[in-house]
Amino acid sequence: MNPIAFLIYQAIHLYFYVVFAWVILSMLISFNIINRYQPIVARIFEALEQLVEPALRPIRRYVPPVGGFDIAPVILFLGLQFIQYCIVYFSH
Repeated sequence: MNPIAFLIYQAIHLYFYVVFAWVILSMLISFNIINRYQPIVARIFEALEQLVEPALRPIRRYVPPVGGFDIAPVILFLGLQFIQYCIVYFSH
């Protein structure tokens, strides 16, 4: 694999985990398992939200919540995996 393609692939893989952490933390906050107003939780959530929200905003513009459930992260996961697949496919 091309080293540049590998670097992009790994960056997308890392971003996948950032989005996953944001989804888990959002669920824990919404179910009142952890308190959003604790300083460390607030800082972590704000940092993750600043990283994830720019990618979710365009998706949310076209895909409304379904039954009160936001499916934008699922579409983002699929998009990231598609980009990773394209990188692997076209780098050989």
